[in-house]
Amino acid sequence: MLELLEDLLSEFSGVGYGELRYHERRSANIAMRQGELETVSSTLYSGVGVRVFHRGGWGFSSTSRGDKESIKGAIYDAIRGAKAAGKQEQAKLGQANLARGRFAPRIDDPLTDHPFEEKLALVRKTEEKLRSFGFIAATACSYIENLDHKYIVTTDGARAEIIDSKPEFRLMGVAADNGERVEASEALGATGGWRDLFKREPDEMVEIVAKRASDLLQAKHPKGERATVILDPGIVGLLAHEAIGHTVEADSVLTGAITRDKIGQRVASELVTLVDSGPSQFEEHAAGILLVDDEGVITERTVIIENGILKTYLHNRETAGIFGVSSTGNARAFEYSNDPLIRMRNTYIEPGENELEEMIAEMKEGYLLKGAGGGQADANAEFMFDVQEACRIENGRMGELLRGVTICGQAFDVLKTVDAASREFRFDLGAGYCGKLQPAKVDAGGPYLRCQAIIGGRQR
Repeated sequence: MLELLEDLLSEFSGVGYGELRYHERRSANIAMRQGELETVSSTLYSGVGVRVFHRGGWGFSSTSRGDKESIKGAIYDAIRGAKAAGKQEQAKLGQANLARGRFAPRIDDPLTDHPFEEKLALVRKTEEKLRSFGFIAATACSYIENLDHKYIVTTDGARAEIIDSKPEFRLMGVAADNGERVEASEALGATGGWRDLFKREPDEMVEIVAKRASDLLQAKHPKGERATVILDPGIVGLLAHEAIGHTVEADSVLTGAITRDKIGQRVASELVTLVDSGPSQFEEHAAGILLVDDEGVITERTVIIENGILKTYLHNRETAGIFGVSSTGNARAFEYSNDPLIRMRNTYIEPGENELEEMIAEMKEGYLLKGAGGGQADANAEFMFDVQEACRIENGRMGELLRGVTICGQAFDVLKTVDAASREFRFDLGAGYCGKLQPAKVDAGGPYLRCQAIIGGRQR
């Protein structure tokens, strides 16, 4: 296939830039709910995506057929689209470190060594064990894997073969008593193999979910207030991705995100260095690992905020040309039929020098917040997130457990109040997907951070 794609590059004669991306995906999806199989599927599909850039206009086309004539037809469709859209004679793509060769993550215990039946049996067993707890009223368990094989060639020199392997495992339980219901969950995601995914055994996940659900069922609700809080790595990752990361994607910047024209300005405490990285940092096998992006650009560690100062945005080749910088390798397409967009990879705040125990001991009052939930954020970095559990801190000691907690605020204002960051670091959002027009497998995390935020609860 690589030789065929290279041969077809000659069809792009007369246009500014041409790109061919072959993508084959093998996927498995198993899900159980309340003892019943909800999803059981195994699929294989492939195709070629074609992009053309000409005088500032893009043309995109795709085909599910891998023969020469079908790909040629898609090329001609993309060329026609680009020529119709192109009007800017001086428009150029930004410079990039183009990939040549084969790129693959380290994989321990390949997923293909484990038959579909084994994966189905694991989901059944795990969901059944959680359901065996008498106070658990509802359960769900799922396993998903995507095995990708890509070839990317471009008219300006990229020639890359890319292998990827991304499994995930999720478990959720709802506890109920006297009309009260609480939800608890655990999830794993990785880039790699079977042993890379199961850093915690499924049986351990069952015990964690059951205990959390049971404890939360007896917990009280907090009052709403502005408070000193310690955010766990999962919530830090959610803040880094949802509330900060989307505001520094260059396409969002161009449409008026709050970060526009703020390069070189202080936007956070000097303790905050925020990074989006294609390779995994601090912890192996992060789920958002991307060695080469879908424009054939080698990815690196991109420092967005350094010691509180905004340093750069996240770019594809088009926005890099507009801003006069190099691409950061953030162009991603979920399937061959998707046009690459600027997307994050592994987004995190780097660890600090504190120990969690001392961060707690120094607090007169506040909360330790654990377990990232759902939520939302906007282009002004205003956010509101659900938190699975909160522990009150009084006079440097851990106190009562609380539930039904939300955290909200303006993300940059929150980061400006950071006064401590732990040495401990963890990626914690690897089972999730970013949903900007199309899915993208990402990860996010960080250390424990102490800061000021608004806690939502019930009036007393």
